[in-house]
Parts: sequence; C-alpha cells; structure tokens
Amino acid sequence: MPSPFHDVVLASRNTGKLAEMQALLDPLGLRLRPVAEFTAEAADEPAPSFVENALLKARHAARVSGLPAIADDSGLEVEALAGVPGVRSARYAGPAASDADNNALLLRALAGIPEDRRGARFVCVMVLLRHADDPVPLIAQGIWRGRILDAPRGNRGFGYDPLFFVPEYGCSAAELDPAVKNRISHRAQAAAQLLAQLRPR
Repeated sequence: MPSPFHDVVLASRNTGKLAEMQALLDPLGLRLRPVAEFTAEAADEPAPSFVENALLKARHAARVSGLPAIADDSGLEVEALAGVPGVRSARYAGPAASDADNNALLLRALAGIPEDRRGARFVCVMVLLRHADDPVPLIAQGIWRGRILDAPRGNRGFGYDPLFFVPEYGCSAAELDPAVKNRISHRAQAAAQLLAQLRPR
C-alpha cells in the first residue's frame, strides 16, 4: 500500500461505523481516523443520491484533514414506503434523531403492513478521494436485501440493524456475529469493491 494511504480520514462521527469500517479495511493496513479529530463542523448532505452525499462528505473530510478520505453514504430503502427513508435514513425522525427514534418512526410507518410487504434493502455507496480536489474518486456500491421486523431484535450493530431481518441467517442484523456481518453487509460489499480497486495491479 503506498504510504499516502496509511492514514485515511473517515468522514463519519459514528463510532459503530468507525469500528466496522476499520475491520473491513484492515487487509490493506489502512488506519482510519475519524473526521472529529480535525473539525467539529459537519458536512452538508443535501443531495438526493447516495453517491453525491458520499462525495460531499469525503471532500469535506479531505479538506479539513489534509489526508485521503473515505466516506460512505448508506441508508435503508423500504418497499412499502416507496424507498423511504432512503438518503435521509440517519435523519428520518429529525436532524438530531437517535437510532431508537428512527426505529420507532419506521415501526409506526409500517404498522399493519403484512410481512410479505415489508421487503427492504440496505444501500451503501463508498468513495475514496486521494485529496480534496481528486477528479477521479474511487466509487463502490453494495446492496443487502432483507425485510423489516415488527419489533427490534438483538443488541449488536447500529442504526436499523435491530429491525432488519436477514433471511439466510434467520435473525436480525443486530443478532449477527460481527465477523459474519462484515462479510455480507452492504458496507462489506462496498468495502470489498473499494479494496479491489486499491490493490496493486
């Protein structure tokens, strides 16, 4: 791995995401540093797409840190809600919403919806910028399909994990062993694509 990529800033303040991403990117010896080390200012995420928001966050993190930056924009798309909460997943219940707030609102929105109409997918778009003005960012995408439970299950993970049922394992994402989640999740898929692009040819 070239030395400029030894330290990389992660454009997130979410400690759960930092731990998950560090495990995913360990194979290339990347050391992730949270953007909070460099600024208290949050990046704006006004764009209507995951890829645009990921690029905005990565450019902000690279600019304030002077380091290469990785950002992901991810969210949950629920079929019965026409893709909501989507790009607003982290702010579904409001700008300062907690995971519990977002989960509670989602359950209320799906009240009375039968199991066969509770299909959902996690989407992750991950980008890496070598510097803030990098004109050729690396971009990767992952999709993880499941359905929404009618009550939370498990205490691992973060975000909507307690409500996201993983059919092939018969449990919620919050009940999965972290090593399993780091092989199959939307973020794991995107990270694997990113790693493939970073490996020396």
